[in-house]
Amino acid sequence: MKIVITGGAGFIGSNAANYYLQKKAEVVVFDNLSRAHTQKNLSWLTSRNGNLTFIHGDIRSNESLGKLMPFLKKADAVLHLAGQVAVTTSITNPREDFEVNALGTLNLLEAMRFLKSRAKLIYSSTNKVYGSMEDVPVVTKTTRYEYTDLPHGVSEFRNLDFHSPYGCSKGAADQYVHDYGRIYGLDTVVMRQSCIYGPRQFGVEDQGWVAWFLIAAILNKPITIYGDGKQVRDLLYIDDLVRAYDMAIAAGKKTRGRIYNIGGGAKNTLSVWREFEPLVHALHKKAIPVIYKGWRAGDQRVFIADIRLAKREFGWEPKTKVADGVQQLYDWIAQNKSLFR
Repeated sequence: MKIVITGGAGFIGSNAANYYLQKKAEVVVFDNLSRAHTQKNLSWLTSRNGNLTFIHGDIRSNESLGKLMPFLKKADAVLHLAGQVAVTTSITNPREDFEVNALGTLNLLEAMRFLKSRAKLIYSSTNKVYGSMEDVPVVTKTTRYEYTDLPHGVSEFRNLDFHSPYGCSKGAADQYVHDYGRIYGLDTVVMRQSCIYGPRQFGVEDQGWVAWFLIAAILNKPITIYGDGKQVRDLLYIDDLVRAYDMAIAAGKKTRGRIYNIGGGAKNTLSVWREFEPLVHALHKKAIPVIYKGWRAGDQRVFIADIRLAKREFGWEPKTKVADGVQQLYDWIAQNKSLFR
C-alpha cells in the first residue's frame, strides 16, 4: 500500500504515519514544519523502521504540490490532515486560516483531479462545521451541560452553520471535498472529527485542550478556563481515529462519497473542567491553579457526535474509554517531559 499524508508530522499525521509504517506501507509525509513540535514528530518517525519519504512543502504552494505529484499519482490512499487548527488563530488571522484550510484543500483536490487519481481521499474535517448550535435545547446540570433531545448526539444530517473563520474555512473545504467526489468522480470521504487526544499531541491553550491541561499540570503551569468549565465534549483517542481511517479505506465503495461524524460519541464525554479536573487530580495528586475568563466566540456548550452511521456503514466504533486514554496520555507526557520544556 502507498499512502500520502499531508500534515504528516503533526499530532494526528505522525500517529497515522507510524501506524502505516508498522503495516509495511510506503508512507509519504508532506509537511511545512511550521509548528515547533512537528520537527520532533518527524525525528521520531525517521527513527522508526519502515519505508518513509518526507517532502518539505506547503499545501498553499503549487511548487510544493509539484514535488508531491509523482507520489499522489501512485497513491492508494491520501490522508489530508494539513491545516490551520485553532479557532482563536482564525479570528486573529482569518486570511491565513482561509488560505491554509480552504485554498490548500482546493489545491490538493485540483492536483488529484488533474491526475485522475483513484486514491481514497480522507479529509479531516471538524465538528465546528455545525456552528454554535444555539437553537439546540440544553439543560444545565451540576457539572455539565446536556442536550435535551439528542440522546445519541448530533448527526451528520444536521444543517451546517459555520461560526468563526475556522468553521468557515474547514466547512468550505469539507464541502469542496464532498463535491469533488460527486462532480469529478474522486473517491472522497469526509470525517467530521471531535476532540482527538493522545501521545505526540503538543497541546497549547488554544488547541488540544486535553493534552494542554495534562502538560500544564505536569509542568506546574496555570490553566485558563474559558466559560464556566461545564462545556461538554466527546473525546476520541488517537488510535481509534487512525483505525477509523484504515477501516474507511478498507471498506472501498461502501464509504465512497460519504460524510461521517467521528468522535467518542455519547459513551465518551467529559465536561472540560468540572469533570476533567477530578480525573487529572487523581493522576497528578496535586492542586492545579486555575484562572476563569469569559466565553470564547463560537464555543459550543455541548458537542457530542452521533457516530452510529460509521458503525452501520463500515463497522467502526471507539474502543478506548476516556479514563484509559487520559491515563495513557498522562503517562506519555510524564515520561517525555523534556519534549515540552
